Amino acid sequence: MIKVINLNKKYGNIEVLKNISFEIKKGTIYGFLGPNGAGKTTTMNILSGLIDFNGGEIYLNGEDFKNNKLQLLRKVGYLPQNPVFYNYMNASEYLHFIGEIDRMPEKMIRERIIEILDIVKLSEHGKKKIGLYSGGMRQRLGIAVALFNKPEILFLDEPTSALDPEGRMEILEFIKDLSYGGTTIFISTHILSDVERICDEVSILDKGEILLSDNLENLKNKYIQPIFDIEFEKECVDLDKILDFTWVDKVFINRNKASIYVNNLDVAKSELLKVLMKIENYILSYNLRKSNLEDIFIRMVNKNENI
Repeated sequence: MIKVINLNKKYGNIEVLKNISFEIKKGTIYGFLGPNGAGKTTTMNILSGLIDFNGGEIYLNGEDFKNNKLQLLRKVGYLPQNPVFYNYMNASEYLHFIGEIDRMPEKMIRERIIEILDIVKLSEHGKKKIGLYSGGMRQRLGIAVALFNKPEILFLDEPTSALDPEGRMEILEFIKDLSYGGTTIFISTHILSDVERICDEVSILDKGEILLSDNLENLKNKYIQPIFDIEFEKECVDLDKILDFTWVDKVFINRNKASIYVNNLDVAKSELLKVLMKIENYILSYNLRKSNLEDIFIRMVNKNENI
């Protein structure tokens, strides 16, 4: 469905995207992860036709994006991170305006407005001024705009970042329903728990480079790593120096709590508690867990600091 080969983007002498490559299958939800400034929105803007790129190739449905841009963009819907509306309009008026821009026949516009408001569960609020909408309602209206031309591919830039937990869950469930209907969905986000809930495949981007791409389950299995979460009575500022062993990969400290990443679980089970008992700092809790996507993300991005 989407194939990107050695995509490169520069702003002056600054290389924002460094020959990134990835492929997205039809009907999947693809998570594009990275810290702020990693190049996520730039990639999204290129794939949705808003900005050009300096090098590389993009294919949608096997067709060259650069040579067939206008035709291919008719198959694309895009929700920016901060969608802007005319707040004095109601949803029906705004969607009618979108249909006119897309040069749709009047009858088709009216029918599509009824259909799309039902899809995003805004039928009862179609005549309500957009300025009175909640954050979740505005986000659903943004998706309605992105879906108005019945796209095969939907690009969503940070679709849940401004929502409360209830609104986030509502939007995530809606996105899953869209994928069940065959829509290919590309989500750019930094909210890793959202990705774990709905995405089929994942890429982690940092400093314009893709650090890894894989099926979500394969990713967890490949990069899974035992972690000991420990809470102490007092702050443990020097714990990383005390745990300077080959079987310890990394120590993350937050005041009196520490997460200790180990590469040899058998040795860690035998030795870690012995070492900690010698410290003049009582242990309040001691727990072993396995990596989640957030742990993998932190591990890969921190490793990229040395690239």
